[in-house]
Amino acid sequence: MIKVVLVDNHILVREGIKLLLEQENDIEVIGEATDGEEALEILKKINPDIILLDINMPELNGIEILRKIKAMDKSQKVIMLTLHNEREYVVETINLGANGYILKSKESDSLIRGIRDVNKGGSYVHPSLAESLVKEHKQTGPEAKLSKELEDLKKLTRREKEVLKLISQGMSNRDIAHALFISEKTVKNHVSNIFKKIHVNDRTQAAIFALRNQPDR
Repeated sequence: MIKVVLVDNHILVREGIKLLLEQENDIEVIGEATDGEEALEILKKINPDIILLDINMPELNGIEILRKIKAMDKSQKVIMLTLHNEREYVVETINLGANGYILKSKESDSLIRGIRDVNKGGSYVHPSLAESLVKEHKQTGPEAKLSKELEDLKKLTRREKEVLKLISQGMSNRDIAHALFISEKTVKNHVSNIFKKIHVNDRTQAAIFALRNQPDR
């Protein structure tokens, strides 16, 4: 079972997410918190696999809570829950070590997929949220970095570009394997090679790279 703690100050939202998650056979909600301080106290007593953390909360916001959680245990896996108008916070959460970014306004499947991907050691970013990160980078990132990334992009094979595009769409290795009619093991090999060639460490960074450079098929 994937053990989850929910942190959201909106009771109806929290109850809705809990109801959704408990319909899955492999996910269990073992704790809930209405604010950051309560969340930190809960995490001293229990050790979940995943923390679902709302960014916009009173008193301590999600970014501050994330910083404190990572100070307690850097290995703790945290998925940020965000709304469209909170995109300006996402870049900072990347630097703080968040493992996933899910939009509350999107389909429930993305939440379930994100939890499973992160639990397996990966990361998850919803495609539309990744697009906002790309826009943020284009406003602040140096042109030299983009030029270097285009050089890295040329190192990818045609198949690796296909895999990279599907990663940017939030697809898991299993989903990519089904889409391309190849084995999951082959996908894992492609993903590993892609990470090395474009100099990224996880799927979130790869998705941002893909959307920033738009690799052709």
